[in-house]
Amino acid sequence: MAKIISFSNQKGGVGKTTTCVNLAAALALKGKKVLVVDFDPQSNASSALGIFDKNLKASVYGVMCDEISAEDAIVELEPTGLCLLPSSSDLAGAELELSQIVIGRERVLQEKLAPVVDKFDFVFVDCPPSLGLLTVNALTASDGVVIPIQCEFFALEGLSQMMNTVKLVKKHLNPSIDVTGVVLTMYDGRSKLSRGVLDEIEKFFGDRVFEAKIPRNIRLAEAPSYGKPAALYDKRCAGTLAYDKLAEEFLSRLE
Repeated sequence: MAKIISFSNQKGGVGKTTTCVNLAAALALKGKKVLVVDFDPQSNASSALGIFDKNLKASVYGVMCDEISAEDAIVELEPTGLCLLPSSSDLAGAELELSQIVIGRERVLQEKLAPVVDKFDFVFVDCPPSLGLLTVNALTASDGVVIPIQCEFFALEGLSQMMNTVKLVKKHLNPSIDVTGVVLTMYDGRSKLSRGVLDEIEKFFGDRVFEAKIPRNIRLAEAPSYGKPAALYDKRCAGTLAYDKLAEEFLSRLE
């Protein structure tokens, strides 16, 4: 059965979707079967993987609403082994609909993914930049959470709230969840600010901080506009090489 990993940070613009998509592609290139679940109404993970239609009916929203099965909504992509359960703009209304469910509203995603998880090595859930019911659903379904953090001062704010949410989910809904790791994004080793943020993050998370750091990289930023992970857009760029290194470290942590 797959390891289900959520990618979450309530602050937007920290490289959460970029990390989810490119780590998934790097693992697929290493022979793993990976499903990316775009659980964000902005549908950025879907766009980054070549699905630009924001009004899809065969989407994770349709799966959550029993309009279509997860198996029928999954799209096979390149590289071989990478699949996507796309999002649509309709997902924006899911938070309200979930709030009206009296029993088990935190476990809907877990139930919908159950029939397909054994077909993959990993299921990556790209969470919205918030700590609402969608994110709680994702964390409840997950074995672990990866937290991408941008190397800027404001990225440090709200970390305690993020960790408190994980602790609450662990206590009340999913005892097995833990922080798989923290990824430093937009990192510049020459910058005092980046090094300072790294020092603070390491004080907070210790050895859960991945050694692989994702640099600022133009080719990495360009890739989503072409609907491709960086590894297919430019396999030699610094961003692709960084995510390949992160994939190796990620696998070693789960062995």
